[in-house]
Amino acid sequence: MAVPWEKYFRQALQEKLPKKTPEHNADHFPPVLRLLEKRQELAEADQGLRAQKEVFQTTMAALKLRREQLEKKEQELKGSFVRFDKFLQDAEARRSCALRRAAEERHRAGRREAQALRLRAQLEELQRERARLQRQLERLEPCARLLVQVLEQLPQFQEIPELVARFDALADTQAALRLTERQRLGELEEARARLQRLRDTWQDELLRQGQRRAQLLERLEAARERTLHWESKWVQIQNTAAEKTLLLGRTRMSALNLFQLVCQHQRQPPALDIEDTEGQLEQVKQFILDLSTMLASFPQAQPAAPAP
Repeated sequence: MAVPWEKYFRQALQEKLPKKTPEHNADHFPPVLRLLEKRQELAEADQGLRAQKEVFQTTMAALKLRREQLEKKEQELKGSFVRFDKFLQDAEARRSCALRRAAEERHRAGRREAQALRLRAQLEELQRERARLQRQLERLEPCARLLVQVLEQLPQFQEIPELVARFDALADTQAALRLTERQRLGELEEARARLQRLRDTWQDELLRQGQRRAQLLERLEAARERTLHWESKWVQIQNTAAEKTLLLGRTRMSALNLFQLVCQHQRQPPALDIEDTEGQLEQVKQFILDLSTMLASFPQAQPAAPAP
């Protein structure tokens, strides 16, 4: 850590100044001599400080030069590092490119090898097919001679392919007829089996239909009984409703008569509608309660004394 200039010179001055003289020597020197001695000591200290300052400045200049050299070397090292990193990156790029080209070459070599194997397999397959066709040709050679002989005996055919085509057409027709015959026979067998099943299930179906008819008749009879029962219930309900309606009319007439009597007794016109039976009954009830209260407030008559 750098020491400040003032602190450095102060420390150097303290080192140059002589130590304090003991107390017993102070009486042997006069003040003038002590002053001269002090000035000489200060001059020596000043000269020492100048020398140390020159040495310090020389040292600082050397350090500054060394620092500049170190910074220059640092910049050179940084440039070297950058160039080395660039060299490494270029080398890595060239290596990656070389590896990619090598991988592509291996891939192309593998594809060429696979293609060669596929072509070799195809060649072997073609050779086997050629051998098979050769064997088939040798096997069909007698048939070819026979066809030539047949063609000589049938003047309506000019070439062997015509004869073969005619034979193939007849063979196809025969196969189609046989297939049609098998289909018709299958359909006939299926129809016979279906007819036999219908014959077998006819009696069971008749029995089931008879049972179903009996069940339906029973349900019809039960429905008729329920209809008669509910018709009688409906007549009874209508009669009951008529009785209730008549009773309701009589009740409403009675309530209206009582309400009119109450109004006549109170000497005031009816204030309610004729159809408001509940209000009329409420007015009659209130009148009866008021009358009962009035009667209860009267003193009861004393019983008559018995005759002597």
